[in-house]
Amino acid sequence: MRSPARLLSSAAHTIRLFRWFKAGMRFASDLPVIRPDSVPAPTAGPLREFFDNRREGPGVWKWLQYFDAYERHLAKFRGRQFTLLEIGVYSGGSLDMWREYFGPGCSIIGVDIEPSCRVYERPGVRILIGNQADPAFWAAADLPPLDLVIDDGGHEPEMQRVTLEALLPRIRPGGVYVCEDVHRRGDLFGAFVHGLCDSMNAMDEARVDLTDPERRYVCRATGLQAIASSIHLYPFLVLIELAESPVAEFVAPKRGTQWQPFLH
Repeated sequence: MRSPARLLSSAAHTIRLFRWFKAGMRFASDLPVIRPDSVPAPTAGPLREFFDNRREGPGVWKWLQYFDAYERHLAKFRGRQFTLLEIGVYSGGSLDMWREYFGPGCSIIGVDIEPSCRVYERPGVRILIGNQADPAFWAAADLPPLDLVIDDGGHEPEMQRVTLEALLPRIRPGGVYVCEDVHRRGDLFGAFVHGLCDSMNAMDEARVDLTDPERRYVCRATGLQAIASSIHLYPFLVLIELAESPVAEFVAPKRGTQWQPFLH
């Protein structure tokens, strides 16, 4: 049990955190708003072109700002042999979009709670029916190692959290996790992701050795830091990139020979 002094210190820090959070919200709200007619149209990549040209057939429904982020982070998978899992099959149009974009080497697994979505199963596309909010569904799912996960399912915070907790450990090094439609102020899944971001800044078991310039500062990587190289927040979109290889520690060597006397 923590002492009263430590409890008070923890409570005071929590209050400071909340104040800083509110200060960030105020700063963001005070930034000038841009008129839509003053912004040039972005250059369309292959994904956006597919979306814009889909006038008939199985429907695709996406926020337009997603496509720039997808081109930036997912282009590395094009032409490769890899496995994509998408939650939220809906009308099947995104399955066509991913196949067109990534090529025939992409093995697609679609997950939906609606049994009629089985109609979209075909060679190279497997459909699983289940509730993404049920941890037992994910525990029992016969899934191969995954490279890319896109959660476009129920959009409820509990669904998104359960899915991330179940699938992030099943993604191979170098993979990507995406969650769409995180679009509410004070969103609970957004708060969960901010907790992940805070964990990326952790310095657990940090050591300082003033005698070794090559290992002056050493910090053991936490569980999340060991597998995730970055977390990206876009409007309504969360994207986590996994490291190409696991990370055990972070090292800050000290280079050079000339230092100001007040620096150690």
